[in-house]
Amino acid sequence: MGKTMSQENSVGEHRLANGLLVLTKEVHSAPVATCWIWYRVGSRNEPSGCTGISHWVEHMLFKGTPNMPRGSLDRTIARNGGTFNGFTWIDYTAYYETLPADRIELGLQIESDRMVNALFEDEEVDSERTVIIAELEGYANYPETWVDEAVKATAFTAHPYHHPVIGYKHDLQAMGRAQLYDYYQTFYMPNNAVLVLVGDFETDAMLMQAERYFAPLPVGPPLPRVHAEEPEPQGERRVTIRRHGANEFLQIGYLVPDCKHADFAALAVLDAALSGARSLTFMGGGAQTNRSARLYKALVETELAGSAYSSYMPTRDPFLFELGATVLESRATAEVEAALLREIERVQQDGIGDDELAKVQKQLRAQVAYGGESVTNQAMQLGMWEVLDSYRRVDTLTAELAAVSADDVRRVAQQYLTERRRVVGHFIPEGA
Repeated sequence: MGKTMSQENSVGEHRLANGLLVLTKEVHSAPVATCWIWYRVGSRNEPSGCTGISHWVEHMLFKGTPNMPRGSLDRTIARNGGTFNGFTWIDYTAYYETLPADRIELGLQIESDRMVNALFEDEEVDSERTVIIAELEGYANYPETWVDEAVKATAFTAHPYHHPVIGYKHDLQAMGRAQLYDYYQTFYMPNNAVLVLVGDFETDAMLMQAERYFAPLPVGPPLPRVHAEEPEPQGERRVTIRRHGANEFLQIGYLVPDCKHADFAALAVLDAALSGARSLTFMGGGAQTNRSARLYKALVETELAGSAYSSYMPTRDPFLFELGATVLESRATAEVEAALLREIERVQQDGIGDDELAKVQKQLRAQVAYGGESVTNQAMQLGMWEVLDSYRRVDTLTAELAAVSADDVRRVAQQYLTERRRVVGHFIPEGA
C-alpha cells in the first residue's frame, strides 16, 4: 500500500525504555537513507579544568571498538558507498552515516556499538591529544580566533560558553584517559541521545531495527545539570589582543536571547538584513557578507574593511549576536568600529523598509528550504532543533520568520544591541 504525501513527510516520534528518543521521516525521492545520533553534550557541559573534553571524546569515538577496530570504520563505510562524519559544538555532539537505503542498518550498528563499546586505549588517547593540540595551535595562526575567544571569555563571566569548544591547551595537556572515559560513560548514553533516521525506508521496519540495536543498551547515570546563568550585563567591556598577524580585526558581541525566546526570529531577520541570509543550523553562521546587505555596502564597498559580517545562530542558552570586520591597512580601527555601530544605530532609529524586510524574509525562507534538500540535511535540522528545543521547530520556522514585522526588527535592535550589553574585541598585529 502506497504512502500518502502526509505520511511520507511527517516525523514519527518513538522513545525506547532506556530513554533514547527515535525520530523517523520517510523520504522516498531517492534510494538513500541517513542515520544521525545527537548527544545533548558540548562545551556547555564542561566544568573548569576539563575544557575541550567533549570535542576530545568525539574524536575518541572514531578510534574503534572490539567489534570495529581502529581504521575499519572508514573502510566499511567506503565499501558500502556511504559517507560519515561527526562534530562537536557548544550545545551538542553529533555523528552521522549516509548510505544507500539498503545498507542503512550499518549506521545503526556503528552508532549503537560505539555508544557503549568505545575503547579509549591509552596510546590512542595520547595520540589524539597531540592531534587536537596541533589543531588548536593551527587555529592560533588566525587573528579571528584570538579575538573570538577573547570576546566570549569577556562576555561570559558565569556561563561555560566562556571557553572555546576545542578547550585550553593546559587542560588538554593535563587530562587523561580516566577523565575522558568517565565523561563518555556519563553523557554518551541512550537517555542523553536522539537517534534521527531519514530516507527511503518503511518506518515500522526501521523502528524494529532501532529497537534491536539500541533497546538493549543500559541507561546512563544521572546527568549533571548546567545551572549557570549569565547575569545581565552592566556596561560595555573592551578587550585588546596584540600578536603577530597581517591585519587589525574587530569583533563586537551583544548578549541576546536563546532560540526558545519569542525574539529569536526577529534577531535572525536582523542578522540577515545586516549581512545576508544563511541557514539557521550549525553550518550556517559567520559566512562572508552578502553583497546586497547593509554591512557589505557600508564597510566593504566604501573600502573601510576587507570583509564584514554579522552572526546569530540558535543556541540553548543566551548567546551572542556578533559583528566583525577586517580593517584595511589604510584605515583606522576606530573608523571601522564607528561604521559598524552606525549600521546598528540606523536600524534602531529608522528601522528597515517593507521592501528590504520582504527581500530578507524571502532569502531566509530559501535558506531553510535549501537546508532541507538532502536527507542528510533534513536529519541534521531535526536533530539540531530537538537538542536545542523541539524538532517541531523545523516545521514552524518559516512561519516564525514570515511573522516578523519591521517594528519587531527595530525593537530587538533597540532592546539588545545596546552599549550596556556590548563587548568589543580588537586585534592589533605586532611584529612580522
